[in-house]
Amino acid sequence: MVKPNWILQRTRLSHDKMALIDLHTKQSWTYASLEEEMLKWIAFIQQQGLKRGERMVVLSANRMELFPILFASGMMGIIYVPLNYRLSIKEQNELMKDAGASLLLYDEGYEHIAAQTAIDTKINIHSVTAQPIESIRETTVEPHDPWLIIYTGGTTGKPKGVVLSHESVNENAINTITSWSLSEEDTTINYMPLFHTGGINALCLPLLMTGGTVVIGSDFDAEEALRATNEFAATISLFVPTMYHLMTQTDYFKQAQFDSMRVFLSGGAPCPPSIYTRFHEKNLDFKEGYGLTEAGPNNFFIRPEQAKDKLGSVGKSMLFNEVLVVSDDGKPCRTNEVGELWLKGKHVFSEYWNLEQETKEAFYEGWLKTGDLAKYDEDGDYYIVGRKKDMIISGGENIYPQEIEQCLMCHDAISEAAVIGVPEQKWGEMVIAFITLYPNEVFNEREFIEHCQAYLGNYKIPKQFIVIDDMPKTDVGKVNKNKLLQLMPKS
Repeated sequence: MVKPNWILQRTRLSHDKMALIDLHTKQSWTYASLEEEMLKWIAFIQQQGLKRGERMVVLSANRMELFPILFASGMMGIIYVPLNYRLSIKEQNELMKDAGASLLLYDEGYEHIAAQTAIDTKINIHSVTAQPIESIRETTVEPHDPWLIIYTGGTTGKPKGVVLSHESVNENAINTITSWSLSEEDTTINYMPLFHTGGINALCLPLLMTGGTVVIGSDFDAEEALRATNEFAATISLFVPTMYHLMTQTDYFKQAQFDSMRVFLSGGAPCPPSIYTRFHEKNLDFKEGYGLTEAGPNNFFIRPEQAKDKLGSVGKSMLFNEVLVVSDDGKPCRTNEVGELWLKGKHVFSEYWNLEQETKEAFYEGWLKTGDLAKYDEDGDYYIVGRKKDMIISGGENIYPQEIEQCLMCHDAISEAAVIGVPEQKWGEMVIAFITLYPNEVFNEREFIEHCQAYLGNYKIPKQFIVIDDMPKTDVGKVNKNKLLQLMPKS
């Protein structure tokens, strides 16, 4: 078992190595500097009189300071609660109240929001000038103590606070390092929001655990991200498909080489085959992963050469977690049979904050029921088919929107596609496709239908195509299908 305060050992092992770099200002911290910053924030927590188990809310864009705050909180037994700064003030106040937060830390860009929040104690991150404590050798924090509460996106209801213990965070990092062969030679570019598990846990904490370098970017810009990849000699980075879509459209992507990169990772949502194609045309390794806030988020591993042959596969379970696909009757699925994906491992979350019943419903005999649909092939490689709640049932047939979306995005005119089911008297549900088109392309329904007929059964072909200018997205780049429903033409 890795101790909760492993970061102290890492700062001493990798004293002079570069730990964190601000992509925009080029400010950088070695691991020694990171330790000094952590000691400053420990002193601050002590000055504030925060007690073990109290919650500290953080409202900030991506910045290096968030990591020493995160580590200092963990070493003092304080629960770190990063909030989505894009939420409304009403939503943020509701989450702060739900967390029972004692303190709000915010950066200067969100002072106007902080002023309207209900928390009594709120402090600008940049006003903190605490003198670092001399040293800290050990803490009394236990592996099962909570370290983070990360709120889910809430696109299908009220956001839930996912409680991640030191053990779950650390086990995810260990599993990632071991399964993905990360080392101190690795560097990542991170634009994923640091209020999201993908930003904190996918690559940043694993790389800091193994002594690598994390380059922090904020406010994603496609060309800037690509240039930074070369400037900082990144070796492995995670972006969501929306980001990759924008990156592959830039002239820089088309012209540049990325010699330092071992692999580009995609996560957060299914990746269109066209993006795979654009990377493979440049002889760049590209693959997908899968996870969720409640589990990791890292759960699978696939070699890039396998990903090239099996587009869309996330591969096999990583070393220290288990995977099961279960049918509606609770039995394990057979090869190529679609069922709900269940996960088990020490990386899985502890509970939903203040939601005892929802926590119970999320588990079955130690297995986390993800709500995602998956299947595995003859080689034991897994494919994520879509969300269980998104499945469309038309005329008694199960229809998986992701399959139709991937088909549509193989058409040269279609930039993005999202498929939903709407109630229909005769068949139960009707398949509707929302699409955006590339510049200078025109809508041609007959052509799109014929394209689908070449790859899909007739019952899967959309009965209606709706062209929109921009696909509504969540803050982590997933299509917001609730908003799509609101765009349906009134009958």
